[in-house]
Amino acid sequence: MSGLNLTDVQPYDVHFDYHAAQPVLGIGSSQPRLSWKLPELEAGYQQHACELDITIIHADQSRYHDTFVVSGAEQICVDWPAQALRSRDRVAVKVRVSDGQHWSAWSDSALAEVGLLQPDDWTAKVIHSGIRQDRYKEECVYQLRKAFSVSQPVERATLYVTALGLAEIEINGKKVGDDALLPGWTSYPHRLRYFTYDVTELLDGEHLAIGIWLADGWYAGRFGFHGGNARLYGDKSGLLLQLEILHADGSQSRVISDDSWRCALAPITASSLYNGESFDATRHDTRWSQPGFDSRLGQPVEVADYFNYQRLIAPEGPPVRAQQTLQPVEIIHQPDGHYLLDFGQNFSGRLQINVKGKRGQRITLRHAEVLQEGKIYRRPLRGAASEDSYIIGADNVSESWQPRFTLHGFRYVEVEGWPADTLNKADIVAQVYYSDMKQTGHFSCSHAGINQLHSNVLWSMRSNFVDIPTDCPQRDERLGWTGDIQVFTPTASFLYDVRGFLSSWLKDLAIEQQQFGNVPWYVPWIPGNAWQVDQTGSVWGDVATITPWVLYERYQDIGIIRQQYNSAKMWCDRLIQNFAADEYIVRQDLQLGDWLDPLAPPDNPIKAMTDTSLIATAYAFKSFSIMSRMAERLDKPDEAKYYATMASHTQQDFLQSWFDETGICVNETQCAYSIALVFGLLNDEGKKKVAGERLAKLIRQHGGKIGTGFAGTPIVLDALTLTGHLAEAYQMLECQDCPSWLYQVDMGATTIWERWDSMLPDGSVNPGEMTSFNHYALGSVADWLHRVVGGIENIGSGYNRIRFQPQPGGQLSWAKSAFDSPYGLIKSHWSIADGKFTLDVSVPTGSTAIVKMPDGKQYEVANGQYRYQCDYQ
Repeated sequence: MSGLNLTDVQPYDVHFDYHAAQPVLGIGSSQPRLSWKLPELEAGYQQHACELDITIIHADQSRYHDTFVVSGAEQICVDWPAQALRSRDRVAVKVRVSDGQHWSAWSDSALAEVGLLQPDDWTAKVIHSGIRQDRYKEECVYQLRKAFSVSQPVERATLYVTALGLAEIEINGKKVGDDALLPGWTSYPHRLRYFTYDVTELLDGEHLAIGIWLADGWYAGRFGFHGGNARLYGDKSGLLLQLEILHADGSQSRVISDDSWRCALAPITASSLYNGESFDATRHDTRWSQPGFDSRLGQPVEVADYFNYQRLIAPEGPPVRAQQTLQPVEIIHQPDGHYLLDFGQNFSGRLQINVKGKRGQRITLRHAEVLQEGKIYRRPLRGAASEDSYIIGADNVSESWQPRFTLHGFRYVEVEGWPADTLNKADIVAQVYYSDMKQTGHFSCSHAGINQLHSNVLWSMRSNFVDIPTDCPQRDERLGWTGDIQVFTPTASFLYDVRGFLSSWLKDLAIEQQQFGNVPWYVPWIPGNAWQVDQTGSVWGDVATITPWVLYERYQDIGIIRQQYNSAKMWCDRLIQNFAADEYIVRQDLQLGDWLDPLAPPDNPIKAMTDTSLIATAYAFKSFSIMSRMAERLDKPDEAKYYATMASHTQQDFLQSWFDETGICVNETQCAYSIALVFGLLNDEGKKKVAGERLAKLIRQHGGKIGTGFAGTPIVLDALTLTGHLAEAYQMLECQDCPSWLYQVDMGATTIWERWDSMLPDGSVNPGEMTSFNHYALGSVADWLHRVVGGIENIGSGYNRIRFQPQPGGQLSWAKSAFDSPYGLIKSHWSIADGKFTLDVSVPTGSTAIVKMPDGKQYEVANGQYRYQCDYQ
């Protein structure tokens, strides 16, 4: 299929940094990088230059305009060529490209508005509730209010707001934005996000009011292990708000958070991220954020003595939003009068109830992931109550409510106190919440079980990508565990655009690593538990090197390497410091290793079958190798050579310690062989062959059942594939016995479990403490599905170079995969019928590809759509 001529097309998806939505409000950079895509052009097109048309309108309404021709093929993260942007600037950018002879048409304008870049842009003050008797009461929620007037017509109004805690904003009774859990969770002492909103349309009339719901959230609420701790970042929640108004006559005015605000206790009588939320509608006056409400009600606020404005940052990634509405698939009226709701899907979110009853009636909603003996089973939640309640506000009036400042991980809900004789599916629905990332990856095949497995991976990612990458969404934990995201980054970066999401989180990692001298077990770090921040945990700590490198490979963003280089170096240097004087082996006592290996004791998952020192040393080799490549990419030849030498020494000692001269490992486990093969530690073809055969034998002896945990699971199928044992790889993939991926599917899983057997074959829940039913780490196999089954593999950076090499096996007769790459949509679809293998591929403009068929033939292709066929037996 021939593409279009260059003169007939225009670039599309022009965007600033990681901001996909248009227009972008509140960008935090004075020199944002620019990216764009091109539609399908004639095969072989190469960009020789681009031209950027940039218009800037400053806050004083003066204008700047210029065009810039930039030579080269770059279309991803192109450096800002114009003058540095200033706070409140509005900018429009258009792009056109040239092949050296012709120019394309101009793109549509990408629009952005700069946020507040300097601390002295803020005149607002942080304010707290002045209600002293409740200052130290946990889970307290406040309403803060400010009435004001505008005497001149409003041309434009921009709101800048953040909170110490969680906030929801209303103007004249209407919610501002559709975000949830604002401003999210960052390393608060160092980085606090503020959000920017265009509220022009809400400032309708002369008399106006702003109302803020303010909760403790992560900042001051209780969270952590064993019931958690409260006031980890501060002893009281706070608000910082600045509304800037441009009037039609050119004059300007501001409304800021200061001592003129009033506060009162909210009708949310308790709010906790873990325990849930309680709302008393009998105490709620819906007029409270509207003009005309008696502002004498409540008490004065308190103004903070000090606030460090330097820590304010604009968001890099998307906010948390409601993404989908689910209705119950089944409602059961139980003998005790309670209702049991099954939503058919495990997820992270909250309920919305639509009810009519008598004033003062209480409805209680209890959440759980699983059932036991027909009832919700809540032991896996540990100390998280996960319970919401609502007190009806008026007699026989339709009322609608959902919590504001909590989320639950659940599939099932027990409803107590429902006031009607029946409960219909529309009466209680679920809102699914996660960070509003763009889905970029898709996969399906002829095997229904594998399709469900892939769906489970997607839902576990959604459930745990809620502002930070958490381990689980339901129990008293929900922390940003570094090991989980380290192994899952390749899968995550295919399924969703995670650039801004993970770039922000990695900044917190680097800051806290600098503070503590080590990569924490989870980020942001919270104190008060047995996980000591000064302990060096391989696999988990290696996130400092591996995740930034994967993001660079997937998105062609050299900026992420620059941003994280010192963090990666600091981690590698700590590994080197911990080596003994005469060896390059990691021998620290506390290593989680192949965490949750299915053969480990349920009550002691650290006792996995694979030597933790073997795993830690292999990871050190990988981190040193990546560090060398990072240094090389940033033109640091001396450091590149140094870390390459460290990798070589580590490889030598690894082989001497754990492998004999033939390639047999002294610690014969699936994980040990997989990690040595995939990480490239076995540098002799004969040893690779022997190791691959021993691994395949282990798989066959185990009946295809998996024997790996967090470290081995992401790579075991790759190890088999690399050594020519594709049959055993598919045997493992399609195995339905416990432990296996499809065992979970057959047991009714709709998300990935923390343990392979979180639910035992008899239907009972595993007695171990860690029995989450929504943990993405073991779903990292999806990366293999995308590359080996689906056939799309990145062999360049940002998918500028692609390998299409699907490798059929098992029961599969077809598979298809698609990825919306930085250059455009990549597609692969293969099928087997009538002795023929047919492969259809699509290569976006700006990329080239290798197509390798099962008969061994190989084709070099440029952008375009292609079909290939060969005999297949």
